[in-house]
Amino acid sequence: MLNDKLKNYLHLHVLVFIAGFTAILGKLISIEAVSLVWYRMIIASVLMFVYIKIAKVNISVDRRSLFRFAFAGVIIALHWITFFGAIDVSNVSIALAMFSTGAFFASFIEPIIYKRKIIWYEIIFGIIVIAGIYIILQSEMKYIYGILLGISSAFFSSLFAVLNGKFLEKHSATKISFYEFLSGVIFISIFIAFFGNGFSVAYFNLSASDFGYLFILASVCTTYAFIASIYVMRYISPYTVVLTYNLEPIYGIILALLIFPETEKMAPNFYYGAFIILGTVLLNGVLKNRKAFKLKRLKRSTL
Repeated sequence: MLNDKLKNYLHLHVLVFIAGFTAILGKLISIEAVSLVWYRMIIASVLMFVYIKIAKVNISVDRRSLFRFAFAGVIIALHWITFFGAIDVSNVSIALAMFSTGAFFASFIEPIIYKRKIIWYEIIFGIIVIAGIYIILQSEMKYIYGILLGISSAFFSSLFAVLNGKFLEKHSATKISFYEFLSGVIFISIFIAFFGNGFSVAYFNLSASDFGYLFILASVCTTYAFIASIYVMRYISPYTVVLTYNLEPIYGIILALLIFPETEKMAPNFYYGAFIILGTVLLNGVLKNRKAFKLKRLKRSTL
Protein backbone atom coordinates (compact mmCIF):
# COMPACT_ATOMS: atom_id res chain seq x y z
CA MET A 1 0.00 0.00 0.00
CA LEU A 2 1.08 3.58 -0.63
CA ASN A 3 2.23 5.56 2.39
CA ASP A 4 0.32 8.72 3.39
CA LYS A 5 2.95 11.16 2.07
CA LEU A 6 2.98 9.55 -1.38
CA LYS A 7 -0.83 9.43 -1.45
CA ASN A 8 -1.05 13.15 -0.72
CA TYR A 9 1.64 13.94 -3.30
CA LEU A 10 -0.28 11.97 -5.94
CA HIS A 11 -3.46 13.73 -4.82
CA LEU A 12 -1.73 17.07 -5.35
CA HIS A 13 -0.84 16.12 -8.93
CA VAL A 14 -4.46 15.09 -9.51
CA LEU A 15 -5.52 18.57 -8.35
CA VAL A 16 -3.01 20.22 -10.71
CA PHE A 17 -4.28 18.01 -13.52
CA ILE A 18 -7.85 19.11 -12.67
CA ALA A 19 -6.72 22.76 -12.78
CA GLY A 20 -5.26 22.19 -16.25
CA PHE A 21 -8.44 20.43 -17.34
CA THR A 22 -10.44 23.58 -16.50
CA ALA A 23 -9.24 25.14 -19.75
CA ILE A 24 -10.38 22.05 -21.70
CA LEU A 25 -13.87 22.38 -20.24
CA GLY A 26 -13.87 26.06 -21.23
CA LYS A 27 -13.24 24.97 -24.82
CA LEU A 28 -15.96 22.29 -24.71
CA ILE A 29 -18.67 24.56 -23.24
CA SER A 30 -20.43 26.42 -26.05
CA ILE A 31 -21.81 29.42 -24.14
CA GLU A 32 -19.82 32.67 -24.02
CA ALA A 33 -17.41 33.50 -21.20
CA VAL A 34 -19.59 35.80 -19.06
CA SER A 35 -22.47 33.31 -18.89
CA LEU A 36 -20.05 30.43 -18.33
CA VAL A 37 -18.53 32.14 -15.29
CA TRP A 38 -21.98 33.10 -13.94
CA TYR A 39 -23.10 29.47 -14.03
CA ARG A 40 -19.79 28.29 -12.59
CA MET A 41 -19.95 30.67 -9.64
CA ILE A 42 -23.61 30.13 -8.81
CA ILE A 43 -23.30 26.33 -8.86
CA ALA A 44 -20.07 26.52 -6.85
CA SER A 45 -21.76 28.85 -4.32
CA VAL A 46 -24.57 26.34 -3.76
CA LEU A 47 -22.14 23.43 -3.41
CA MET A 48 -19.92 25.44 -1.06
CA PHE A 49 -22.95 26.32 1.07
CA VAL A 50 -23.83 22.62 1.33
CA TYR A 51 -20.26 21.89 2.44
CA ILE A 52 -20.43 24.70 5.03
CA LYS A 53 -23.62 23.24 6.49
CA ILE A 54 -22.27 19.67 6.58
CA ALA A 55 -18.90 20.71 8.04
CA LYS A 56 -20.57 23.30 10.31
CA VAL A 57 -18.16 26.04 9.27
CA ASN A 58 -18.62 29.42 10.96
CA ILE A 59 -19.12 32.04 8.22
CA SER A 60 -19.92 35.08 10.38
CA VAL A 61 -18.03 38.14 9.17
CA ASP A 62 -17.82 41.87 9.92
CA ARG A 63 -18.94 44.45 7.37
CA ARG A 64 -15.45 45.69 6.51
CA SER A 65 -14.21 42.19 5.73
CA LEU A 66 -17.35 41.47 3.74
CA PHE A 67 -16.67 44.43 1.44
CA ARG A 68 -13.09 43.25 0.98
CA PHE A 69 -14.26 39.74 0.08
CA ALA A 70 -16.77 41.25 -2.33
CA PHE A 71 -14.02 43.18 -4.09
CA ALA A 72 -11.93 40.01 -4.38
CA GLY A 73 -15.00 38.19 -5.71
CA VAL A 74 -15.26 40.73 -8.54
CA ILE A 75 -11.54 40.23 -9.26
CA ILE A 76 -11.81 36.43 -9.50
CA ALA A 77 -14.90 36.79 -11.71
CA LEU A 78 -12.94 39.07 -14.05
CA HIS A 79 -10.04 36.59 -14.01
CA TRP A 80 -12.28 33.72 -15.10
CA ILE A 81 -14.15 35.83 -17.68
CA THR A 82 -10.94 37.02 -19.34
CA PHE A 83 -9.43 33.52 -19.15
CA PHE A 84 -12.35 31.79 -20.86
CA GLY A 85 -12.67 34.77 -23.20
CA ALA A 86 -9.06 34.19 -24.27
CA ILE A 87 -9.94 30.58 -25.09
CA ASP A 88 -12.98 31.73 -27.10
CA VAL A 89 -11.02 34.12 -29.33
CA SER A 90 -7.82 32.06 -29.61
CA ASN A 91 -7.28 28.60 -28.10
CA VAL A 92 -6.36 26.75 -24.89
CA SER A 93 -2.60 26.89 -25.48
CA ILE A 94 -2.54 30.67 -25.86
CA ALA A 95 -4.72 31.20 -22.78
CA LEU A 96 -2.57 28.92 -20.60
CA ALA A 97 0.76 30.28 -21.84
CA MET A 98 -0.36 33.85 -21.07
CA PHE A 99 -1.80 32.75 -17.73
CA SER A 100 1.74 31.74 -16.77
CA THR A 101 2.76 35.41 -16.77
CA GLY A 102 0.92 35.77 -13.44
CA ALA A 103 4.19 35.32 -11.52
CA PHE A 104 5.51 38.43 -13.30
CA PHE A 105 2.55 40.52 -12.10
CA ALA A 106 2.72 39.05 -8.60
CA SER A 107 6.33 40.22 -8.28
CA PHE A 108 5.07 43.83 -8.47
CA ILE A 109 1.65 43.49 -6.80
CA GLU A 110 2.93 41.61 -3.74
CA PRO A 111 5.45 44.31 -2.66
CA ILE A 112 2.67 46.93 -2.83
CA ILE A 113 0.16 44.91 -0.77
CA TYR A 114 2.71 43.58 1.74
CA LYS A 115 4.82 46.77 1.72
CA ARG A 116 8.14 45.09 0.97
CA LYS A 117 10.94 45.84 -1.46
CA ILE A 118 10.91 44.40 -4.97
CA ILE A 119 13.37 41.51 -5.25
CA TRP A 120 16.02 42.19 -7.91
CA TYR A 121 15.81 38.81 -9.63
CA GLU A 122 12.04 39.19 -10.01
CA ILE A 123 12.64 42.22 -12.24
CA ILE A 124 15.02 40.16 -14.39
CA PHE A 125 12.48 37.34 -14.56
CA GLY A 126 9.83 39.86 -15.59
CA ILE A 127 12.00 41.00 -18.50
CA ILE A 128 12.55 37.37 -19.54
CA VAL A 129 8.78 36.73 -19.43
CA ILE A 130 8.19 39.76 -21.68
CA ALA A 131 10.81 38.34 -24.06
CA GLY A 132 8.89 35.05 -24.11
CA ILE A 133 5.67 36.87 -24.99
CA TYR A 134 7.49 38.76 -27.75
CA ILE A 135 8.73 35.48 -29.27
CA ILE A 136 5.16 34.12 -29.25
CA LEU A 137 3.88 37.27 -30.93
CA GLN A 138 6.34 36.80 -33.79
CA SER A 139 4.27 33.92 -35.16
CA GLU A 140 0.89 34.24 -33.40
CA MET A 141 -0.25 37.82 -34.09
CA LYS A 142 -3.56 36.41 -35.33
CA TYR A 143 -4.26 35.55 -31.67
CA ILE A 144 -3.48 39.05 -30.38
CA TYR A 145 -6.89 39.46 -28.69
CA GLY A 146 -6.50 36.10 -26.98
CA ILE A 147 -3.01 37.06 -25.84
CA LEU A 148 -4.24 40.37 -24.39
CA LEU A 149 -7.15 38.67 -22.62
CA GLY A 150 -4.81 35.96 -21.31
CA ILE A 151 -2.40 38.55 -19.91
CA SER A 152 -5.34 40.40 -18.32
CA SER A 153 -6.47 37.13 -16.77
CA ALA A 154 -2.99 36.57 -15.33
CA PHE A 155 -3.03 40.05 -13.79
CA PHE A 156 -6.44 39.52 -12.14
CA SER A 157 -5.35 36.08 -10.93
CA SER A 158 -2.20 37.48 -9.32
CA LEU A 159 -4.09 40.34 -7.66
CA PHE A 160 -6.67 37.87 -6.35
CA ALA A 161 -3.99 35.53 -4.96
CA VAL A 162 -2.17 38.34 -3.16
CA LEU A 163 -5.42 39.71 -1.68
CA ASN A 164 -6.42 36.26 -0.49
CA GLY A 165 -3.03 35.87 1.15
CA LYS A 166 -3.86 38.89 3.32
CA PHE A 167 -7.37 37.63 4.07
CA LEU A 168 -6.08 34.22 5.21
CA GLU A 169 -4.19 35.91 8.03
CA LYS A 170 -7.50 36.48 9.82
CA HIS A 171 -10.19 34.33 8.16
CA SER A 172 -10.73 30.73 7.08
CA ALA A 173 -10.37 29.88 3.40
CA THR A 174 -13.90 28.42 3.27
CA LYS A 175 -15.48 31.60 4.59
CA ILE A 176 -13.48 33.78 2.21
CA SER A 177 -14.31 31.71 -0.88
CA PHE A 178 -18.02 31.47 -0.08
CA TYR A 179 -18.44 35.25 0.05
CA GLU A 180 -16.20 35.74 -2.97
CA PHE A 181 -18.31 33.34 -5.03
CA LEU A 182 -21.53 35.05 -3.93
CA SER A 183 -20.23 38.54 -4.71
CA GLY A 184 -18.99 37.31 -8.10
CA VAL A 185 -22.48 36.03 -8.91
CA ILE A 186 -24.04 39.36 -7.89
CA PHE A 187 -21.50 41.34 -9.94
CA ILE A 188 -22.02 39.27 -13.10
CA SER A 189 -25.81 39.27 -12.62
CA ILE A 190 -25.84 43.08 -12.53
CA PHE A 191 -23.65 43.19 -15.63
CA ILE A 192 -25.90 40.79 -17.56
CA ALA A 193 -29.08 42.59 -16.46
CA PHE A 194 -27.94 46.11 -17.36
CA PHE A 195 -25.23 45.70 -19.99
CA GLY A 196 -25.91 42.27 -21.47
CA ASN A 197 -28.97 40.66 -23.00
CA GLY A 198 -30.71 40.11 -19.67
CA PHE A 199 -32.04 36.91 -18.12
CA SER A 200 -34.53 35.74 -20.72
CA VAL A 201 -35.94 32.21 -20.88
CA ALA A 202 -33.45 31.44 -23.64
CA TYR A 203 -30.59 32.30 -21.27
CA PHE A 204 -31.40 29.26 -19.15
CA ASN A 205 -31.91 26.97 -22.13
CA LEU A 206 -28.67 24.99 -21.86
CA SER A 207 -27.87 21.89 -23.83
CA ALA A 208 -27.36 18.68 -21.86
CA SER A 209 -23.65 18.65 -22.72
CA ASP A 210 -23.13 22.27 -21.63
CA PHE A 211 -24.89 21.65 -18.32
CA GLY A 212 -22.85 18.50 -17.74
CA TYR A 213 -19.56 20.24 -18.45
CA LEU A 214 -20.59 23.23 -16.30
CA PHE A 215 -21.45 20.98 -13.38
CA ILE A 216 -18.06 19.26 -13.63
CA LEU A 217 -16.38 22.67 -13.83
CA ALA A 218 -18.22 24.00 -10.76
CA SER A 219 -18.14 20.84 -8.66
CA VAL A 220 -14.90 18.99 -9.45
CA CYS A 221 -12.72 21.86 -10.77
CA THR A 222 -13.92 24.50 -8.30
CA THR A 223 -15.55 23.26 -5.09
CA TYR A 224 -13.80 19.89 -4.76
CA ALA A 225 -10.43 21.24 -5.92
CA PHE A 226 -10.64 24.06 -3.38
CA ILE A 227 -11.56 21.83 -0.42
CA ALA A 228 -9.07 19.12 -1.41
CA SER A 229 -6.21 21.62 -1.82
CA ILE A 230 -6.74 22.78 1.78
CA TYR A 231 -6.55 19.15 2.94
CA VAL A 232 -3.39 18.42 0.95
CA MET A 233 -1.62 21.52 2.28
CA ARG A 234 -1.86 20.07 5.80
CA TYR A 235 0.54 17.28 4.82
CA ILE A 236 2.70 18.73 2.03
CA SER A 237 5.01 21.74 2.33
CA PRO A 238 3.92 25.03 0.72
CA TYR A 239 7.12 24.87 -1.39
CA THR A 240 6.02 21.59 -2.99
CA VAL A 241 2.44 22.80 -3.48
CA VAL A 242 3.41 26.09 -5.16
CA LEU A 243 6.04 24.47 -7.37
CA THR A 244 3.69 21.66 -8.42
CA TYR A 245 0.85 24.05 -9.31
CA ASN A 246 3.24 25.77 -11.73
CA LEU A 247 2.86 22.63 -13.85
CA GLU A 248 -0.81 23.49 -14.52
CA PRO A 249 -0.18 25.19 -17.91
CA ILE A 250 2.05 22.30 -19.00
CA TYR A 251 -0.62 19.72 -18.19
CA GLY A 252 -3.28 21.87 -19.84
CA ILE A 253 -1.33 22.46 -23.06
CA ILE A 254 -0.52 18.74 -23.39
CA LEU A 255 -4.19 17.85 -22.84
CA ALA A 256 -5.26 20.45 -25.41
CA LEU A 257 -2.85 19.03 -28.01
CA LEU A 258 -4.25 15.53 -27.43
CA ILE A 259 -7.94 16.51 -27.43
CA PHE A 260 -7.96 19.38 -29.97
CA PRO A 261 -5.01 18.67 -32.29
CA GLU A 262 -6.54 20.66 -35.18
CA THR A 263 -6.81 23.98 -33.29
CA GLU A 264 -3.99 23.62 -30.75
CA LYS A 265 -1.03 22.84 -32.98
CA MET A 266 1.10 25.99 -32.94
CA ALA A 267 4.16 27.35 -34.73
CA PRO A 268 7.60 26.56 -33.20
CA ASN A 269 7.93 30.15 -31.89
CA PHE A 270 4.95 29.60 -29.60
CA TYR A 271 6.63 26.65 -27.90
CA TYR A 272 9.94 28.51 -27.63
CA GLY A 273 8.21 31.45 -25.97
CA ALA A 274 6.00 29.26 -23.77
CA PHE A 275 9.05 27.27 -22.63
CA ILE A 276 10.83 30.49 -21.64
CA ILE A 277 7.79 31.74 -19.69
CA LEU A 278 7.12 28.43 -17.92
CA GLY A 279 10.81 27.87 -17.17
CA THR A 280 11.05 31.33 -15.64
CA VAL A 281 7.96 30.73 -13.51
CA LEU A 282 9.37 27.43 -12.21
CA LEU A 283 12.77 28.98 -11.45
CA ASN A 284 11.11 31.88 -9.64
CA GLY A 285 9.14 29.39 -7.53
CA VAL A 286 12.31 27.46 -6.66
CA LEU A 287 14.28 30.57 -5.63
CA LYS A 288 11.43 32.17 -3.68
CA ASN A 289 10.53 29.03 -1.76
CA ARG A 290 14.17 28.12 -1.10
CA LYS A 291 14.65 31.56 0.44
CA ALA A 292 11.53 31.10 2.58
CA PHE A 293 12.80 27.68 3.70
CA LYS A 294 16.20 29.11 4.71
CA LEU A 295 14.53 31.90 6.72
CA LYS A 296 12.31 29.38 8.47
CA ARG A 297 15.30 27.17 9.31
CA LEU A 298 17.23 30.21 10.57
CA LYS A 299 14.38 31.17 12.90
CA ARG A 300 14.26 27.64 14.29
CA SER A 301 18.01 27.66 14.94
CA THR A 302 17.73 30.88 16.95
CA LEU A 303 14.99 29.57 19.24
